[in-house]
Amino acid sequence: MAIPFHKELVIGGYLLKQKLLGRKRYPLVLMLEPLFRCNLACAGCGKIDYPDAILNRRMTAQECWDAAEECGAPMVAIPGGEPLIHKEIGEIVRGLVARKKFVSLCTNALLLEKKLHLFEPSPYLFFSVHLDGLKEHHDKAVSQQGVFDRAVAAIKAAKAKGFTVNVNCTVFDGYAAEDIAKFMDFTEELGVGVSISPGYAYERAPDQEHFLNRTKTKNLFREVFARGKGKKWSFMHSSMFLDFLAGNQEFECTPWGMPARNIFGWQKPCYLLGEGYAKTFQELMETTDWDSYGTGKYEKCADCMAHCGYEPTAAMASLNNPLKAAWVALRGIKTSGPMAPEIDMSKQRPAQYVFSEQVQKTLTQIRQDEAAEAKDKRQAERSTAA
Repeated sequence: MAIPFHKELVIGGYLLKQKLLGRKRYPLVLMLEPLFRCNLACAGCGKIDYPDAILNRRMTAQECWDAAEECGAPMVAIPGGEPLIHKEIGEIVRGLVARKKFVSLCTNALLLEKKLHLFEPSPYLFFSVHLDGLKEHHDKAVSQQGVFDRAVAAIKAAKAKGFTVNVNCTVFDGYAAEDIAKFMDFTEELGVGVSISPGYAYERAPDQEHFLNRTKTKNLFREVFARGKGKKWSFMHSSMFLDFLAGNQEFECTPWGMPARNIFGWQKPCYLLGEGYAKTFQELMETTDWDSYGTGKYEKCADCMAHCGYEPTAAMASLNNPLKAAWVALRGIKTSGPMAPEIDMSKQRPAQYVFSEQVQKTLTQIRQDEAAEAKDKRQAERSTAA
């Protein structure tokens, strides 16, 4: 694995502490989205389909720091949107690093070279550059030519300045195992670790035809891992999660393991699925009906095998059964033979579509805030004139 030892030690200690305290639900990584605005419009993305009034909103640096403190997770991932668009992103990251949080700044890298001066190399900071494959495949996935070359150039520039860089890759249907293996060979040559996960079927993504179902996901990753035997690919995942992707582990998701805080608040129930928002982390944990979500429980979760739901499960499985985890790490990922039983889908509840309600609620609040600010401004002007 490519996970730095210091980071692995700290997170392992955190997990052990939660176990000793007898806590059933606790966060592992805070998914912090300080904005939704992006400078790309990827066909498989369901994160940027909002009116401009919402896309123009930003979390302040203080709100970001407060969320990290409130949540208490040892690691903070900053996706988006594109975080480097945020004018306070350097300040946000510095504040999180000062709080000894491991920060994974996710970026498409179009602005990375231009903004490297905002950051300082640190064992607590990692750039996670979005690459969905080699040049032709990635540029098609992000719906823009030339992005792959700019991203690779930015990775090399960041590494040259002493920053730790990895890439995150989202896999969709139609991506051949052979091509993924070639991409992994390329990342080995580039000297970066890889976070890889099947794409989540966002209901608002423009492309609805290329999301993998669970059976296709397992078969695809078995083929990929079979091609990687004997190679030195570096995955930013636990062996148990990779074994799960190959269909060898019977896991259920842990939606509270990577809670999401964005401009709306604390998102229920997880980073990928927004069906309501809480004002505080405690409210999120106490008022979310966790038992009603997950594969086999809810239609929207049926095909999900994403890392944000299942990597926390894998981490807890490793802690609860370290000998099994060690055996998987030593044995390598099993790529043939029977798979673990699939979750029963027969009793899942049907999907509910609440996105428009959440957007309208937020737009109403924005208008109320703007009206209040305008009123306060007029009153201040009258007071000054008097």
